[in-house]
Amino acid sequence: MGREDWDRRWRERGFHCDDDPSDVLDAELGSLAPGRALDLGCGAGRSAGWLADRGWRVTGVDFSEVALDLAREAHPEVSWVLADLRDYEPAAEAFDVVLVLYVHVPREERRAILARGAGALAPGGRIVVVGHDVTNLGTGAPGPSRPEVLYTPDEIARELDGLAVEKAERVTRRVETGDGGADAIDTLVVARKA
Repeated sequence: MGREDWDRRWRERGFHCDDDPSDVLDAELGSLAPGRALDLGCGAGRSAGWLADRGWRVTGVDFSEVALDLAREAHPEVSWVLADLRDYEPAAEAFDVVLVLYVHVPREERRAILARGAGALAPGGRIVVVGHDVTNLGTGAPGPSRPEVLYTPDEIARELDGLAVEKAERVTRRVETGDGGADAIDTLVVARKA
């Protein structure tokens, strides 16, 4: 989907995403002392806001101006950046945490985004990547239906070349659907810069 499609979706549905990784964020980052965080593909800022509420200095980046307007209303203390992740160059070694959550683009674009995210990590920093897993297809849970933009733990771990992968697994979360609910399957990868 392009920028105009996302702007329209955010305009029509507001905070519409069922992808709420707050349990994952709490498990992976909840015990860390606050520092600098970068949320790539932040949408309306739910995860960036979660970090800001816990004392992190956060930069959120998205290409939907409508989503960022929603994010600014909810969390004016966050630095919101309007940019396409395919072109965005974060500052090198500037962040203790980088989030890449539910960014579903073609593999070559994703590899470039992950490489730039890894380059933005300060020494000892970690990247958290979460996205719809390819095994999510057919579960009845929401998410992309094109396998080529979905994740697997092994593939994402390989794309974080040069980082120490601490976790690469599938996680399940319950989501509400029009039919009552479904178990969504996500890829979770956490890696650290030496």
